[in-house]
Amino acid sequence: MSPKEFGLILDNQKDFLIQLALKLTKQMDDAEDLRQDTYFKAIKNVDKYEQGTNLKGWLYTIMRNTFINNYRKKKNQNTFVDETDNGYFIDQGINNRVEQADHNVDQDYIMRQIDSVDKNYVEAFMMHFNGYKYEEIAEILDIPLGTVKSRIFLARKKMMNKLKDIRY
Repeated sequence: MSPKEFGLILDNQKDFLIQLALKLTKQMDDAEDLRQDTYFKAIKNVDKYEQGTNLKGWLYTIMRNTFINNYRKKKNQNTFVDETDNGYFIDQGINNRVEQADHNVDQDYIMRQIDSVDKNYVEAFMMHFNGYKYEEIAEILDIPLGTVKSRIFLARKKMMNKLKDIRY
């Protein structure tokens, strides 16, 4: 089945998906974004769908996982939604980090130390730091999942070792 044909089948599930998204997000704009993300992931993974199986169940799983992943990313970013009329995201984490940071630390020194770590390790680490899952990193870098995990672990270890003189 081509992605175009599958898209037409997905379009028949629009009402089901928007109702489910509203139950999860409680806001129409967020629900519409979640539905669109679900469409995108479903079309992208059409080869994983087995014809004749429960399409609604498959779409439900994609939507639920997308919602959970988005929630975790927002939680890890230490953001919250401002429920006032303007509805902006306010990042509380930046102000807290500035207050807790040691202002005497030389950022150039830190960056030089991080840059001195092998680029393969830092690349995987930074992708993970920016919210990519291990599986996504493995796919993008075209390396095995175990290699991704070990590179991230080793990057952390090497960076901590290089910065041990300025850590508490």
